[in-house]
Amino acid sequence: MRRIVLVSGTSNPDLSKSISNILDVPLVDPQITKFANGELYCEIEKNVRGADVFVLQSTCRPANDNIMELLIMLDALKRASAASVTAVIPHYGYSRQDRKVAPRSPISAKLVADLLTAAGADRVVTMDLHAGQIQGFFNIPFDNIYASPVLLQYISNEIASKSDNYACVSPDSGGVERVRHFAKKLKCDLAMIDKRRTAHNVAKAYNVVGAIEGKDLIIVDDMIDTAGTLVEAAKALKANGGRKIYACATHAIFSDPAIDRLAECEELEQIIVTDTIPLTDKAKALKKIKVITTANILAKAIHRTFNHDSVSSLFT
Repeated sequence: MRRIVLVSGTSNPDLSKSISNILDVPLVDPQITKFANGELYCEIEKNVRGADVFVLQSTCRPANDNIMELLIMLDALKRASAASVTAVIPHYGYSRQDRKVAPRSPISAKLVADLLTAAGADRVVTMDLHAGQIQGFFNIPFDNIYASPVLLQYISNEIASKSDNYACVSPDSGGVERVRHFAKKLKCDLAMIDKRRTAHNVAKAYNVVGAIEGKDLIIVDDMIDTAGTLVEAAKALKANGGRKIYACATHAIFSDPAIDRLAECEELEQIIVTDTIPLTDKAKALKKIKVITTANILAKAIHRTFNHDSVSSLFT
């Protein structure tokens, strides 16, 4: 008889508990310990022989520790004779390093894919992958699921329904396809900001493409890191006649000095994010940040994967 086992890493325990409660499947504590020299050790105390195991672990800050922890758990489960091991990675670390951008530079997203496969993952489930081509780095089944249903529901109920004129905005040209999906679902116009990136985590907004004057605006992105792009975008939109400005993103990375920038940015009314990455205490204290849970949609994806049902039908 087939059975499902949920194993949670230490990166996002609250999200793991929520998924466990929805599925009514208890979490297995993998007993992660750290030696004095920083090496990680893992022992799976529950019998997983012949089970379909789902390992829940976001590869967020500290990214390298969380990736190593995930690899060790995968190896331990494979050696414990699990029938299958699925890595559920709400936020896929190193996803922005998906191609060579300079001579002698790595493609780190591909390296992480190879490590996951070598460690024993039979399938990977992630959410709102930064670059879709990363799926091609894997030779195992890969499901990229979307947070858009829960984000769109909140935006529709709390922003669009209270506005007489609004539009969705892409902070750069690379995110236009994502914003087009939001605009189609919300039945509104879209605009784009012409952005130049001068260095890693350094961006400057230049021109706004599209009619935004007198409209409430929703900036849509997949992640917020140092918030430099977001703050520049909000200022550019306000300077070009935008009314109330909101931001929406799946992954709240919030590297320093993101929270300070967001707190000081008077142009932003609210920042809507999901719980794929746990917030720091400093981020939780900023009242303009609203967190939407992805536990339900991740739980459904896990349940459908276990039952060999379609995952893509969640979004049709």
